[in-house]
Amino acid sequence: MSRISDTIRRIPPGISFMRSIRGKDWSFSTYRYVVLFITFIAYACYHASRKPTSIVKSVLYPDPTRSHGHGHGQYPWPIANVFIKEEFVDNDMNRLRNKGWAPFNGPDGTSKLGEIDVAFLACYSLGMYVAGHLGDTLDLRLFLTTGMIGSGIFVGLFGMGYFWNLHVFWFYLVMQMVAGLFQATGWPSVVAVIGNWFGKRKRGLIMGIWNAHTSVGNISGSLLAASVLDYGWGWSFIVPGAFIVMGGILVCFFLVPDPEDIGFTSPHGSATNLEIVPNDEEAQSKRNVVGGEVNIVSQHGSVRRKSVGLLEACSIPGVIPYALCLFFAKLVAYTFLYWLPFYLSQTGIFCPPSVIYNLNRYKRANNCNL
Repeated sequence: MSRISDTIRRIPPGISFMRSIRGKDWSFSTYRYVVLFITFIAYACYHASRKPTSIVKSVLYPDPTRSHGHGHGQYPWPIANVFIKEEFVDNDMNRLRNKGWAPFNGPDGTSKLGEIDVAFLACYSLGMYVAGHLGDTLDLRLFLTTGMIGSGIFVGLFGMGYFWNLHVFWFYLVMQMVAGLFQATGWPSVVAVIGNWFGKRKRGLIMGIWNAHTSVGNISGSLLAASVLDYGWGWSFIVPGAFIVMGGILVCFFLVPDPEDIGFTSPHGSATNLEIVPNDEEAQSKRNVVGGEVNIVSQHGSVRRKSVGLLEACSIPGVIPYALCLFFAKLVAYTFLYWLPFYLSQTGIFCPPSVIYNLNRYKRANNCNL
């Protein structure tokens, strides 16, 4: 996505407030660090808000063979302390009888859990295409803020099903679908903002460090969801949802999508990639596709920037191989992201400390050729 010069943007209120306090503006480098930090936090919040479903699967559909006769604390770490509550029994008579949460605790419980994951990812993938086009015409700061707050609301509403005692499958399905659409606003927006502030110099180093937000978000999301699981699985959605809403507020007050919005020159240059086009409808317009956009300048000096279409983007060398590589990488990543904790909770075998000690001693003996 690229910045559209025709879009009117205001300076973020937080930046205006900081300028009034300091009496002077930050340097260009300082703004870069601020943008890196805010977009890092923003997308980490996106990933953190996607983790609760994988954490609570074992609560919604507990292993029936482990519902009885295993005593307390018989699950290996981290399953015992993170992924499975001790018994999941409270005053709710439905959970007392079924040891789960309808409609996910029936014979087709795993299928229903898979359906809400598929619905989320399908809406997420479709929303990414739409979000890319919307971001080209809207203020990225407000667009990202809307996406984060919307994601937080619908992630939280999914968890509210616990407190409202809802057992209707379509409610959870719709919440995941709408959340997926809002989640799609994240990646195109943060990448566009980083692209606006950083040129090609050291882009690999910057993106490599910055892209750690996915891992940080997944880890923090797992910890947040697991830390409140004992209070009810609904809190595992509400807490990450609240964090992404707070991240959206941070974005709204302090994110500057483009250096030109606050008077700095773009690192890509303002005129190097622009062509003069005669102000004549019959004249042949020359288009220069650079970095995924078409820049057109009329003789009157007005600038139009138009993003390339899907077919034009696919014709750029390296796009299709990169997309295929990312497809298979995401296939593995999301399989682990959504189903690995649930799989471990269903198949994990308890090993007493004495067994672990003997295994370690046997391994050390083999390493020493004893």
